[in-house]
Amino acid sequence: MESGDRYDVAGYGSGGDGAVPPPPSHAPSVGPPPPGAPLRAAAAALLNLTGLGLGYALLGRWGRAAVCWAATAVLLWVALPADPDGVPAGVLVGYLLVLVLAAVDGGRIARRSAVGGAWRPGLAVGLGVVLLAVPAGGAVVYGSARDEAREQMLLERLESGDERVATASGQPFEAAKGEYGKALDVYRALGEDHPGSRAAKLVPDRLKAYYDAVSAPYAKKRHCEAVAPLTYLRTLPDSVDKRVLGELAAWPDTPLAESLYACGVSRLGGSGSGSGGDGDTELGELLRTFPESASARRVAPAIDERIKDQVTALKGAEPCTATEVLRGLGATASRLPDDSVKKLSADADEGVVDGVYACGVDQFKDEKFGAARTTLTDFARTYKSDGRVRQARNIAIAAEIADDRPAAGKRLPPSKRPGGARMELVISNDAPNTVEVLYTGPVTGTVTLRACAGCERYSASEGPRRACKASGRNYPKARLQLPAGEYHFLYKHGTGAAARVDSYSSGTRVQPGYTYTSCTYVIERSPFDLDLPLLPDPIQPVVSPWGAGSSR
Repeated sequence: MESGDRYDVAGYGSGGDGAVPPPPSHAPSVGPPPPGAPLRAAAAALLNLTGLGLGYALLGRWGRAAVCWAATAVLLWVALPADPDGVPAGVLVGYLLVLVLAAVDGGRIARRSAVGGAWRPGLAVGLGVVLLAVPAGGAVVYGSARDEAREQMLLERLESGDERVATASGQPFEAAKGEYGKALDVYRALGEDHPGSRAAKLVPDRLKAYYDAVSAPYAKKRHCEAVAPLTYLRTLPDSVDKRVLGELAAWPDTPLAESLYACGVSRLGGSGSGSGGDGDTELGELLRTFPESASARRVAPAIDERIKDQVTALKGAEPCTATEVLRGLGATASRLPDDSVKKLSADADEGVVDGVYACGVDQFKDEKFGAARTTLTDFARTYKSDGRVRQARNIAIAAEIADDRPAAGKRLPPSKRPGGARMELVISNDAPNTVEVLYTGPVTGTVTLRACAGCERYSASEGPRRACKASGRNYPKARLQLPAGEYHFLYKHGTGAAARVDSYSSGTRVQPGYTYTSCTYVIERSPFDLDLPLLPDPIQPVVSPWGAGSSR
């Protein structure tokens, strides 16, 4: 009730002296509202909207005021300290609903009640407007605190990504790839989902450090090791916004091309197996992915230079090694997707032909007679039109003899047939099996004697006396015209009737003016190792007539 307002009711009183009773504490529940009610209602509503319950306090409704205080206390307890996610929506909606209800309720009560005291409704309205700045300012301050909390949270996320990069950088790329991926997820989320944050502004620098960590093998010039991480970096624009990556999006191209080139060239001619160990995997990837790059243009010259180096190396101490490298280079060149490179395989293949021959000769000189025989036999079989086929066969024959009789490998067979007189050597076969005779000396060759029909094995004592001496028997023969000199022979008996017959070797010197004969036969040995007479050592030369035997 406004100051000075009062109600005068005539005829009421308890005494006869006409005394007036005191006014009621509240406006009557019926009848028109007291004067000034709208202004009082506005004041109470505004004061309750502040969340401080001041409207109820002015109306003397302390219980309702306590409810407002409790609601504000709950809000402050939930909201402070400021959280990056702010106040839960349910709490905020509930609190606003309490304030609205308090404002409506306070206005209703003030409208129907006469307020005691000497307060002015106009002043109360002004105070309510001023005090509304408190929750509004609090909301602004809280919003700022919440934003700062969010910034700190994002900075912590950024730091967690940095820690993952630091951990991964000390491990091989394949083992660290998972950690790198998680760190990238952090940077990507900050850059794409929170572009205006302080953390997002730091992402470009962090990504530069990230690229440096992943590509560390390239910086250390470990090019083969750098291929996988650089390939990974090159795929990042497929999953990360290019605006976040900036110039880093295209950066891996040149380092990757350089690494593919350097790694591939370092492996050139390595295996020739097509498994990638000879550089064709890396060089093929380079030519397919970066065909116009400076590194791609260097592939053909690099292979050409390597082929020429290995061709030169065929004349050195390791022709077999150089030959294998040439094989690998040729195989690599033929598989690469570039015509200028493919045509280099012909140069490598030409070098391999020379290399196989040089390798076989080197193996012979190194007394690796078994390997030399295999290498040069394959050469003669593979390159039939080559002018060295005949000499390759001769060296292979000499190597086979030397494998059993090392003296035959002291020198290479002559590449040219000597001139001068020739002496005849007649070799007869008194064995029930075919015999292949290999010989080397001033000339090298091989002859085959067919099996002797009706011939038998001899005992150790009978062989020298009876071999090739049966009258009327037509022994299979071979006639050789040999220049004078020292010769080595290897007699290789066939199978069938002479199964388990040993091959054996011997040597002799052919002198001018002589005619030589030789007889090969088979000696039957006792399976019980009885003390039977044995042939003289077959390696010792027997001159005109020669005697040759074999034991089983």
